[in-house]
Amino acid sequence: MAATIESLIQTLSACHRDGSRLRAADWVDSVRDEADAYAVQDGVARTLGWTLNRWKSGGAGPQGPFTHSPVNPVAGTALLGVEAEVALRLDASGAPEAMCIAVELVASRWEEGMAAPDLLRMADHQSNAGLLLGPWQPLRALEWAQLEWRLALPGRSDIVHRGGHSLANPAGVLPAWLRHATRHGATVQAGTVVTTGAWGGLHPWTGEARGTLCIEGLGEFSFSAAA
Repeated sequence: MAATIESLIQTLSACHRDGSRLRAADWVDSVRDEADAYAVQDGVARTLGWTLNRWKSGGAGPQGPFTHSPVNPVAGTALLGVEAEVALRLDASGAPEAMCIAVELVASRWEEGMAAPDLLRMADHQSNAGLLLGPWQPLRALEWAQLEWRLALPGRSDIVHRGGHSLANPAGVLPAWLRHATRHGATVQAGTVVTTGAWGGLHPWTGEARGTLCIEGLGEFSFSAAA
């Protein structure tokens, strides 16, 4: 099969269905830039029938650059790791109305995993494998840079940090995300969820996705992908 955007869309869609993986070297020439990567994201989400009401978004800093991706509505199982996050629930204007603790599941449809080329990982929904959400609570201002958080995974020492998010406020991703999500004329569905970037980066994990994430000011979330 020729390495084109359309063929990559169909092949990645099959990987989501059957759990297979691809060699990056066979597809690296099919994704030339971010526009191509986003076209693949959109095509896979459309082929698999995703509702596009869950997203991940993140930035290197308050001024970006930012990246965005629809999120798989079904939690995956063959994980590379998990990320501690804060998710926001939006109203129909794209403004945040509630927040919660979130755990992003990370996996890859590339044999090379996180070592695959950046554009191929972007095309593969930024290595997303699902999103687990804690209880929703009212939106309020917090001293984000000072919040202590603790991630407990089975059989490992707890990961404990203070701050560690790349933005001064997780909601700082929303203007860039909104421009991206509506760039082809789409509107925001009320209740859309955007998770806003990792606290402390990727935490490698290959077992069952279960554990506890505590974030000061937001409480505790005991999570399981099997729940």
